[in-house]
Amino acid sequence: MFRGIAPIPQPQRAMNTAPRGAMVVFSTNSHPELAQLITSRLGICAGTCSVFLQDNKETHVQLRESVRGKDVFLIGTGTKDVNNSIMELLIMTYCAKTSCAKRVVGVIPYLPYSKQSQMRKRGSIVSKLLAQMLCKSGLDHLITMDLHHKEIQGFFEIPVDNLRASPFILQYIQEHIPDYRNAVIIARNPGAAKRATSFAERLRLGLAVIHGESKVSESDVIDGRHSPPTISARRVVGTGLEMVPLLTPKEKPPINVVGDVGGRIAIIVDDMIDDVEAFVSAADILKERGAYKIYAMATHGLLSSDAPKKLEESAIDEVVVTNSVPHDLQKLQCRKIQTIDVSPIIAEAIRRIHHGESMSYLFRNISSDD
Repeated sequence: MFRGIAPIPQPQRAMNTAPRGAMVVFSTNSHPELAQLITSRLGICAGTCSVFLQDNKETHVQLRESVRGKDVFLIGTGTKDVNNSIMELLIMTYCAKTSCAKRVVGVIPYLPYSKQSQMRKRGSIVSKLLAQMLCKSGLDHLITMDLHHKEIQGFFEIPVDNLRASPFILQYIQEHIPDYRNAVIIARNPGAAKRATSFAERLRLGLAVIHGESKVSESDVIDGRHSPPTISARRVVGTGLEMVPLLTPKEKPPINVVGDVGGRIAIIVDDMIDDVEAFVSAADILKERGAYKIYAMATHGLLSSDAPKKLEESAIDEVVVTNSVPHDLQKLQCRKIQTIDVSPIIAEAIRRIHHGESMSYLFRNISSDD
């Protein structure tokens, strides 16, 4: 039987010896527990690598297995040691890229410096700087969750999948809060009203907004821009300042709750819980207005400084956060903290990206306000 002439192998294809569909998942030191959950759901073992601080405080990274021609997924998140976590991720990305990885995908559930995404006087937009650093290090794709400002996606020159934790939080409310039908969703300030409205509509509950809550205002900081320009003594000219309209200073109204919370369960929702002063103040005013049980729910539980102690002593009955960042130590200091596992959606996102499947299924029925 005639079988034809065997094709001559092409040199460029002979260089890629990795099996088709190969992928490897590495983890930085920021959240190894989450990486273990994700790899277990994917049915694979995490890649072996060496990541540590040398005696001179330089970060050392060495991949212990080949990544040539493979899809490499790097799991890291923002923690208390945020700057070291960033350096580990940057060096690991560069290491994988220079080791001929086919594609390098960053899995960063909580993107560090996301709160510094707006210009404030003589500050800088640090989240844009971080985005540029990640892109320059060789990142090809980014998976994150509930960005503090969704516009941060525009800082990246690569595709960004901003996953949502709202389905998990909504499920927790329905399954773990008795009589949740008697609850009302609380926006702790007008800026969080869109997110709270989305939760209230999905659960078919009432909505209340706390207005007048004190918050950090950049206008409270005195700097040189509040003073008129200096006028030289040798040259007197009209500055034209009398033609510039002046705004009256903002006067914060007394704290008030817009909505009925008397005899109801109050559920405060937000994207992160870091400095808890605002949540504690909100809980106090809700108690005064008659709420008999108070929950605080957010995606990222940073809980910096003495936040666990303040929560333990506050009127809040339960604090619910996801495991996007580690908070085992905080849970020892505050018994009110409960954790939701979001590894299923992250693992599914990794699987779909690796196999080239559509990501739209993970965003079904998700609105821009979630």
